[in-house]
Amino acid sequence: QVQLVESGGGLVQAGGSLRLSCAASGSIFSSSRMGWYRQAPEKQREWVALITPSGNTNYINSVKGRFTISRDNAKNTMYLQMNSLKPEDTAVYYCNKLPAVVGRDYWGQGTQVTVSS
Repeated sequence: QVQLVESGGGLVQAGGSLRLSCAASGSIFSSSRMGWYRQAPEKQREWVALITPSGNTNYINSVKGRFTISRDNAKNTMYLQMNSLKPEDTAVYYCNKLPAVVGRDYWGQGTQVTVSS
């Protein structure tokens, strides 16, 4: 059974940092590209960062140099270190395999990140 549990969100001032965690079930995590997505109010969910099983990473341009994705395969856990946060980073953050589609694939509850100006 697929399980995805995101945590670590919160309220932070612009310029601050947060570290998100994602605990994933082995069936989805072990051999999958994994990623972080986010959904801001009244916007579509978007992909933010990805990491392959071997550790290669990629990011959307708006977070490059500020966010770092990592994974611990032994713990089936993935992380997103977010530095120099901006108000436009405010969103609910989700983790999932790549690709994952809203309405087709299972999603966890997400974790809210709010960045105040």
